[in-house]
Amino acid sequence: MSFSLKKILKTILPLILGVFLVWYSLSKISIDVLIGYFKKANYGWVFLGLFFGVLSHLSRAYRWKFMLEPLGFKPKFTNSVLAVLIGYLVNLALPRAGEVSRAFVLTNYEDIPFEKGFGTIVAERIADLIMMLCIIIITLFVQFDFIYELVTKNFNPTKISIVFAFLMIGSFILFSFVKKATSGFLLKIKTFVAGLVEGVASIFKMKRKRSFIFHTLFIWTMYIAMFWATIPAIEGLDVPLGGILIGFIAGGFSIAATNGGIGLYPIAVAGALALFDVPTEPATAFGWIMWTAQTAMIITFGGLAFLFLPIYNKNS
Repeated sequence: MSFSLKKILKTILPLILGVFLVWYSLSKISIDVLIGYFKKANYGWVFLGLFFGVLSHLSRAYRWKFMLEPLGFKPKFTNSVLAVLIGYLVNLALPRAGEVSRAFVLTNYEDIPFEKGFGTIVAERIADLIMMLCIIIITLFVQFDFIYELVTKNFNPTKISIVFAFLMIGSFILFSFVKKATSGFLLKIKTFVAGLVEGVASIFKMKRKRSFIFHTLFIWTMYIAMFWATIPAIEGLDVPLGGILIGFIAGGFSIAATNGGIGLYPIAVAGALALFDVPTEPATAFGWIMWTAQTAMIITFGGLAFLFLPIYNKNS
């Protein structure tokens, strides 16, 4: 398969999947009912959630400078913000291309070499991956009894133990092969894991690591706050803490799976909330309102960033 065909498939297939998932999601709730929820929604809560989202974007742009300063670069904060907003917008059309566009913005307007700017973004993503894993672990502890009961009720404990044992043995064998790998797919895994470790180590070696860690915690707190603040927009929607955390995690994975979570986000969130006996219709409506608000914010601010970037840097 040629490289260009691979690129086309990677772009088109997520969009096709997204369209199918939109259809599937709307098959679970009539459009008239969904429109009714949109009309009745309390948009004061929606805008509060978006405010938290904006704070997370500003914090992400500010955090970026802690990665660039040790390399000898001090980009303007405004350019960092515009680059972040453009990156989010590009990711809606081309998954994971936003990171490349972010680095290109600073290359064009701040004379920061592309490979260095992109390297700092990769390190940032590693920190974000660690935060997501931490949230998952915290959720497992907070909701341990609920998750344990859910798993044991739906699956045979003996079979779970056997599967777990096989996974542990398989992981050990895979680790042994990866460690010795010198070529092929296993070498790619080995290189990826080594990059993760190196990226984490670089965070703790930077001069202002405490500030970086603070902003990382702040960004993810704002993400969860955005999800939490939007829940009261749907009248009568009652979601416990565990539902908020599991719904947030499900939504996060859906965004990574399709272009900005199109179609999949409402399904994933509604499915997560259903575990806590939240009715399907309001849960699905909440997922659509949440996704629509986030996407509208990204398109609006990303579009404005595209327009404002050359104007702000007209003398560069």
